[in-house]
Amino acid sequence: MFDKLFVRNAIDRSAENGLDRRRFLHSAGVAGLGVAAAGALSAGVASEASAAGAPSDGAVLNFALNLEYLEAEFYLRAVHGTGLPASEIGGKGTPGGVSGGRQVNFKNAVIKQFATEIAADELAHVKFLRSALGSAAVARPAIDIDAAFTAAATAAGLIKPGQKFDAYANDDNFLLAAFVFEDVGVTAYKGAAPLISNKTYLEAAAGILAVEAYHAANIRTTLLNRGLAVASRAISDARDSLDGSTDLDQGLNRLDTANIIPTDGNGIAYSRSAGQVLNVVYLNPAATTKGGFFPGGVNGEIRESAKSN
Repeated sequence: MFDKLFVRNAIDRSAENGLDRRRFLHSAGVAGLGVAAAGALSAGVASEASAAGAPSDGAVLNFALNLEYLEAEFYLRAVHGTGLPASEIGGKGTPGGVSGGRQVNFKNAVIKQFATEIAADELAHVKFLRSALGSAAVARPAIDIDAAFTAAATAAGLIKPGQKFDAYANDDNFLLAAFVFEDVGVTAYKGAAPLISNKTYLEAAAGILAVEAYHAANIRTTLLNRGLAVASRAISDARDSLDGSTDLDQGLNRLDTANIIPTDGNGIAYSRSAGQVLNVVYLNPAATTKGGFFPGGVNGEIRESAKSN
């Protein structure tokens, strides 16, 4: 599954714990490198992980995989009416089903085209991360699409309590729902970058970050062109209310000027910690391990949201 160069460059932090690493060594064919080399790699990884005290690269990649599961399920259902194939959902942890989602009857041909492209990208991200993690990859957790979007739209004031927000009803609802995810994905990968020690994985994560940023800019531009800046600002404010006191979100315009690219004063994209990302997808400003889009929580080592100040 992996060539020897990839194994030598990437295996040293490929799993969440020592047992996972030994399984990965076996499944990746490291025996072909020689028993002594495999033993040295495994021993080196164990000491590095215990000394660092930080989440392993595998834990960070599995955290990203949970988010990619969510995005892939959302977009694939919107475009094709079906989600991830059975071959791409198994793994470690508690597997779960997906509640909600259906094919959108797109009226705008351009929106349908880039929705189709984004769906293909998200499927590719899931496949890539699962391949890189090997036997350490977590299973797709339970995902709630319909009820979670309704809760998010209610919190943003887009609908009144008791009403339902259907993310798949039309082009505009689809775009607003996509906006809930895309900016968060960019800040998530940006925040995770300092945690990844292996340069091979860091380069791959940077590549995914770039793609997510393209997606986000496309969604933001289209929302602005369709006159949905006010609704988007409401979603942005709702996200900010979940992830702590720091303002990590921006709407689509400032004083009648377009603000397609949300950056700080240095023109740098914002970062969210894993805990802050989970605050948003759990739809909860408190420290918790489940809720919102992940009713049973995400799978893997990184699964608790941050305690907002």
